[in-house]
Amino acid sequence: MRGIFHPIDGVTYCPPELAQRYFAANAWIDTTLGDALRATAARVPERPAYITDEATITFAELDERSERLGAALLDIGLAPGDRAVFQMGTTVDTAVALMGAYKAGIVPVCAVPQYREVEIGQLAAQSEPRGYFVQADFSTFDLVAFARQMFGRVPSLEHLVVARGERGTGHHTIDALIEAMPLSRARAVLADIRIGSEDVLSFQLSGGTTGVPKIIPRFHAEYIGHALDWMRHIGMSEASRMIWSLPMLHNAGQLYALVSTVAAGMTTVLMPRVDIARMLELIEAHRVTHGLSIGPVAPQMIAYQDIARHDLSSLELFGTMSRADSLEAHLGVPCFNLYGTTEGLLLGAGPAHPAELRHFTQGLSGSAEDEIRVLLPGTEEPAPDGVAGELCFRGPSSLRGYFRAPEASAQTLTRDGFVRTGDMVTQRLIDGVVCFAFEGRLRDNVNRGGEKIGCEEVEAYVSRHPAVADAKLVAMPDALYGEKACVYLILRANHAAPTVPQLAEFLVGQGLAKFKCPERIEIVDEFPVTRVGKVDKAALRSDVAERLAAEHAVRADAASTAKERA
Repeated sequence: MRGIFHPIDGVTYCPPELAQRYFAANAWIDTTLGDALRATAARVPERPAYITDEATITFAELDERSERLGAALLDIGLAPGDRAVFQMGTTVDTAVALMGAYKAGIVPVCAVPQYREVEIGQLAAQSEPRGYFVQADFSTFDLVAFARQMFGRVPSLEHLVVARGERGTGHHTIDALIEAMPLSRARAVLADIRIGSEDVLSFQLSGGTTGVPKIIPRFHAEYIGHALDWMRHIGMSEASRMIWSLPMLHNAGQLYALVSTVAAGMTTVLMPRVDIARMLELIEAHRVTHGLSIGPVAPQMIAYQDIARHDLSSLELFGTMSRADSLEAHLGVPCFNLYGTTEGLLLGAGPAHPAELRHFTQGLSGSAEDEIRVLLPGTEEPAPDGVAGELCFRGPSSLRGYFRAPEASAQTLTRDGFVRTGDMVTQRLIDGVVCFAFEGRLRDNVNRGGEKIGCEEVEAYVSRHPAVADAKLVAMPDALYGEKACVYLILRANHAAPTVPQLAEFLVGQGLAKFKCPERIEIVDEFPVTRVGKVDKAALRSDVAERLAAEHAVRADAASTAKERA
C-alpha cells in the first residue's frame, strides 16, 4: 500500500513525483517487507528460509513466529514509528526479531553487538529509541547487563527485549513473548496496523571520519526493490541458495541475507561467525549457489589449503571486495569484486560479464534508474575520461538526507542530490559496458574488514591518554582485513609510550568499541606536513606500509636462511 502512514520527524522522504517514477519503473516495489514474507510463506510454506547449524526455519515458521512477536511487541507498549536499538548476531533469532519489528512498524536502529557506551549513547541521543533488543549469548561480554546500564543513561528507553537468554526481571524474552501470543490473535492485532510501502523500514548506520554514527533511513519499497534488482543483476533467483557469515544487522546483511530471502523466497545458510572450513562444508552439504564476502572472508579462503577436498560444484558465483581474480583461481568458480555503501549504491557483476570486468573493476549498478557521476574531488565538475574522481550517485535507493543531521547531509549531497561517497574511482569501458574501478578513499577512515573506523574519533580518545600529547590514526595494509589502524603518537615529556594492549585497555575503558582500537603504535617527534601546513596523512600511510614491507622482507630472509641451514 503506497503512502506514508507513520511519518518520523527528521526523516527526508522521497518527493512524490519521483517516488511515482520509481514505482512505475519497478525500482520500488509497492509492498511492505512484512507482507512480502506473508506472500512468500503462502506460496512456499515448507521451503527453508534459513538454515544454520542450530536450526532450520521454514518460511511458514518464520512468518508465524514473527507475526506473534510483532503483535506481542505492540502489546507491551511499543508502537509503529517507535525506534528500537538492535545488538544481535547472525542467527535465526535475529531474523525473527527483525521481521517481528518490521511487521509492527517498529524501526530497528541497526547497531552491531560490538558497540559500547560511546556508540550506543550517540545513536540513542539521535534516534530516541523506546526499545532495546540484545542477544544474550553473543559473546562473553554481558550485553543484557550493558543494555540495563544504558537504560540508566537514555531517558527514552522503556522496553528491553532479550534473545537467547533466560527470563528475568526487567526484561522480556523473545521466546516468552511469542509463546504468550496466540497466532490467531496476532494476525488480528497486526491486521489493524496500517504500514505504507513508503514508510521507514529501518535505520542503518554510515561510517564517517568523525566516528559519530550517521543514521540513514531505509524504506520498505526501496529496500525491497534494491534487493531484487541486485539479485537479478548477479543472476540469483528464488532457486538460488546463499551463504552469509557476516553481521546480519549491517546494510549488506539486510540486503543480501534478509530482504532477498524474504522477498524472493530464496534459502539462505547463516553462520554466526567466519569459519572457512565450516563454510565450505556447508556449501557442499546445502548445495549453496552464491556467496558474498565483505572483509576477511576472501583472504582466509585464498589461504585455505584444503579446497580440493570440498565439492564446490553447486557454486555459481562468489563476490568479494577485492582480489576476485585470485579467489576465482583458488576456488575454480566465477568471482567478482563488489562495492557497496549504506547510502544506497551497490556495484558488482554477474558470471555473464567478462573476467576483466569482474576482476579488475567493482562492476556496475544493478538498477537501471541509478545515475552515476565521477566528479573532481571537492567540486561538482566531471572528471575527464580516464582520470580518477569521486564516485557520486543518485537513484531509487540513494540517501535523501541523514536523520536529524542537516549539516552532514549538506556535506554529503551535491546541489542536485548526488551522494558523494568519498571514494575515488576511474570510469572504464569494457566490452561496451561502463564500469568503475576503485582507486582509494578521500575520507579519513580505516576500513577494517568492512567496519569503518573514523580516524578523528579515535584520535580524540587516544589523546586523552596521560602519555599522549597528540595522535594521528591512519590505515595500514593487512592481508586478512584489508586495513588495520596504526596510530602515530607524539608523547608528553617524561612519559613512556603505552603498548598496544595497554592503549586498547584504556580506550575500551573510555567506552570505545574494541574493534576501533589501534593495532600498531609508532612514536614520532613530529608529524609530517603538507606544503600548506596540514598533517600529511598520505606520508604516514606510506611510512607504515614501508615499515611493514621491510619487516616482512626481514622475516622472509630469516625463514629462507633457516631453511637453508636445515
